[in-house]
Amino acid sequence: MSPYTLHESSFVDDNVTIGSGTKIWHFSHILSGSTIGTNCSLGQNCVIGPNVQIGNGVKVQNNVSVYEGVTVEDDVFLGPSVVFTNVINPRSFIVRNKEFRPTLLKRGCSVGANATIVCGVTVGEYALIGSGAVVNRDVKPYALVVGVPAKQIGWVSYAGNTLVFNREGIATDPFDKSRYVLNNDSLERLS
Repeated sequence: MSPYTLHESSFVDDNVTIGSGTKIWHFSHILSGSTIGTNCSLGQNCVIGPNVQIGNGVKVQNNVSVYEGVTVEDDVFLGPSVVFTNVINPRSFIVRNKEFRPTLLKRGCSVGANATIVCGVTVGEYALIGSGAVVNRDVKPYALVVGVPAKQIGWVSYAGNTLVFNREGIATDPFDKSRYVLNNDSLERLS
């Protein structure tokens, strides 16, 4: 018996590693050289790879293709129909697979439905990308970004809640009472 769940309509190529507790739903395809961690969930109609690394506890919603050059760390959320690119100037008549630009989604970040992540960027830990955003530059840890092109409009907590700072410059997350402070335009978790 397999340590992961694979719907009968999905395919896994040779030379793939899939961790225990992972669930792969309808009409998905995992291409050669890819690694998917433990306790992940891939919705229907997903394509992973080739040669993609996905961490543990990752949730990939329906209709997402994670292409070569993209690395997804632990506990990342990818909303429905998120789009990744891997070449900055594609042409159907020019092979540019030696020009893939790496994209990194750091631990715990979330990308909203229909957002586009242009290749070559890093999305920081626990950042939150709004639905429909087009991310074409790096995103700071805990940043809240929205729009086309995506711009930072605030900060979020570990739990993804928008932070509001008091007069002393401290924000408290109602989820777990953790506290945050801005330090040189970066968010620092105090407790």
